[in-house]
Amino acid sequence: MPSEQSEPSVNVQLERNLMDPPAHWGRPLAILTAIVFLISSVFPIAAGFVTDRDSWPKWWGVLDVVFAFTLALLVLAVLGFTQGKVNKPAEDAGYRAYRVLIHGILAMLVVFFLFGDHIVWSNCLTGFAWRAWLLFYVLPAWFTALGVIAH
Repeated sequence: MPSEQSEPSVNVQLERNLMDPPAHWGRPLAILTAIVFLISSVFPIAAGFVTDRDSWPKWWGVLDVVFAFTLALLVLAVLGFTQGKVNKPAEDAGYRAYRVLIHGILAMLVVFFLFGDHIVWSNCLTGFAWRAWLLFYVLPAWFTALGVIAH
């Protein structure tokens, strides 16, 4: 009886390639997403101090929407890129990050109580809320795309 070769079949090799995220663009995608997230977060911060929205330049709102839309697309790209690749260490790193970032809710309460009269919450609260939700939602996938979490 002839002996079979121990080389993996083409299908097994293809599955292995699909399971390992290509590092050559996963990390830059994660970094770009973080940068756009930070830039996008400037808009609700600034909007919280605008008392006369009619005097604010129209391009500011357009730029806010462009960055928000770009951020949403990048997050979808990160989620798609890491589909089926998020492992236990990435989930654990996401959980550890949640444990730190959740203190932002208490910090926002302190800001509300100390400076609430000086902030126009109707201009900024929705921007803060959806960005925070998006951040929490994508963290394990982002850690996976970043590629700093050991398998």
